[in-house]
Amino acid sequence: MDHGKKMIAPIVIATLFVLYYVGVAVFFMMVPVIPVIVKICMVGIPFLLAAVMIGVLISRIKEIQGGEEDDLSQY
Repeated sequence: MDHGKKMIAPIVIATLFVLYYVGVAVFFMMVPVIPVIVKICMVGIPFLLAAVMIGVLISRIKEIQGGEEDDLSQY
């Protein structure tokens, strides 16, 4: 069975979220008046969220490839 079509939406959504988080981090890096400690937090948190999003995407792709397209069937 072709699982490629079922993976398009999670990949697109995850890509958009990662680009958003990276954009937020870059924005805060460019603002010169923010103190360094705040800048570190405002850059670190979006990158952490981007990493989590990539992890969730990998998990979802494994679920789809394993044949479990419907998460609601577990509940």
